[in-house]
Amino acid sequence: MRFTNRQQAGKLLADKLAGYKGQDVVVLALPRGGIVLGAEIAAVLGAPLGIVHVRKIAHPSSPEFAIGAVAEDDEPLMDEYEQRVVDQMWLRQAITDARDLIKYRRELYGIHNGINVKDKTVVLVDDGIATGLTMLAAIRQVHKQGAKSIVVAVPVSAAECIEVIGPLVDDIVILDNPQNFLGAVGAHYDTFEQVSDDEVKRLLHRSDYPNPRS
Repeated sequence: MRFTNRQQAGKLLADKLAGYKGQDVVVLALPRGGIVLGAEIAAVLGAPLGIVHVRKIAHPSSPEFAIGAVAEDDEPLMDEYEQRVVDQMWLRQAITDARDLIKYRRELYGIHNGINVKDKTVVLVDDGIATGLTMLAAIRQVHKQGAKSIVVAVPVSAAECIEVIGPLVDDIVILDNPQNFLGAVGAHYDTFEQVSDDEVKRLLHRSDYPNPRS
C-alpha cells in the first residue's frame, strides 16, 4: 500500500480510530515524522496532541537502520547482537547524543511535553515501524507514566515488529498488511521528506486540539 504523504496516511488512520472519539484519549507522536499523522488523528478525535520523546540510535554505516532507541526517562533499548558488535566507544557517544537531542527538543517544543497520560488511553503514532525499537521504547515510557491503555497506530509495519509489539499493547491499528512491508517505511510514501523542528512546533501549537494539560 502506498500513500501520497504523511498527511494522507494520518487521515486514513484517523478514520480507523474514529471509535475512540469522545473517550479520555491523548495522542502522542514519535518525533519527528509521527507528528504529521498525529495532528490529523488528534484533530478528528478532539484529543490533546503531544510528543513522546524517543530517539533512535542508527547503525553507524546505515542511518535508516535502528540498532537501539533511547527514551527520556529510561535505559536504552538495544538490539542485542548489534550492541555486541558495534564499537563501544561510538555507542556510548551515540547514546549521549540521543539524550542531548531529547533534552533539546523537550525544551524547544514547550508546553506539549506536559500531557498527563495517567489513567488515559494513549494513541502512539508513527509514520511506520521498521525495527520496532523506537516504538518499544515509547510503549515502555508510556507504561511507566501510568497509561490506562495503549493503542499503536501506524500506516505500515514489518510483520515481526507487530508480533513483538502486539502483546504489549491493547490495540494496534495498521493500514496495510504487515506481510506487504517493503523493507523501509519511506518506500510506502510518494513524498517522505524530513519533518523540521519548526513544523513540529507549528503542528503542536495548532488551535484545534484541547488543552494539552487537561
